[in-house]
Amino acid sequence: MSTAEALDVAIIQTELVWQDAAANRELLQPLLWQASGADLIILPETFNSGFSMQSQHIAETMQGATVQWLQQQAHQLGAVICGSMAVATDAGIYNRLLWVQPEGKIAYYDKRHLFRMAGEDLHYQPGQRRVIVEYKGFRLLLQVCYDLRFPVFSRNQNDYDAILYVANWPAARSRIWSTLLQARAIENQAYVLGCNRVGVDGNGHGYSGDSVILNYLGEPLAELPPGEAGVLRHRLDLPALQQFRRQFPAALDADAFSLTAE
Repeated sequence: MSTAEALDVAIIQTELVWQDAAANRELLQPLLWQASGADLIILPETFNSGFSMQSQHIAETMQGATVQWLQQQAHQLGAVICGSMAVATDAGIYNRLLWVQPEGKIAYYDKRHLFRMAGEDLHYQPGQRRVIVEYKGFRLLLQVCYDLRFPVFSRNQNDYDAILYVANWPAARSRIWSTLLQARAIENQAYVLGCNRVGVDGNGHGYSGDSVILNYLGEPLAELPPGEAGVLRHRLDLPALQQFRRQFPAALDADAFSLTAE
């Protein structure tokens, strides 16, 4: 396959050090190098801190140490690196999913649906834009954790080929995580890349990971054992997806709608 027909994806499933960005950068370093050779390397939600509501304490700027580190790693590995972190801006603090390209250019998506059951809506600002990025022929919709529960927001309007979810999704709701990932793949006829953490966070919540790469039928192409840290790899096939959509064009019967953020 040419570079415009395949995308080599690596998902990093790992524990995270609570509210310690420098320690997390050190922890992630060998895992990033283990993912060497991938086109796209995905890190969990809030990969440099864990899912903390002490946003004022953990937030960094777009010029801060972690963003600079991501740019360095992307350049050295020749890969896009993607993961979310708390980012401070003039408009407030966002749970921002960064898409860092090898040449240093950054795109980002600010988490739209904030997890009110943990008080995230009290400590972060909601995003206003639905964001799709393009890389090596693939169009990818960027999403963060709780966004998974809102299918209208992720509805495929013939504008993407894969959905990327990064998460800190607790083990207590792991069945829901896995079920909804499959549903998003099937209903949108798209690959789904689900990256979740393992271990226990500073609030005592346990995480089983359950990271997975699904095809457009909701079938697992690659997955890691629950609770196990490691790197998950698979090569996505764009022509196979396009052929399936031609053979089973369910999107032609979809209801028309328009999506606006309020």
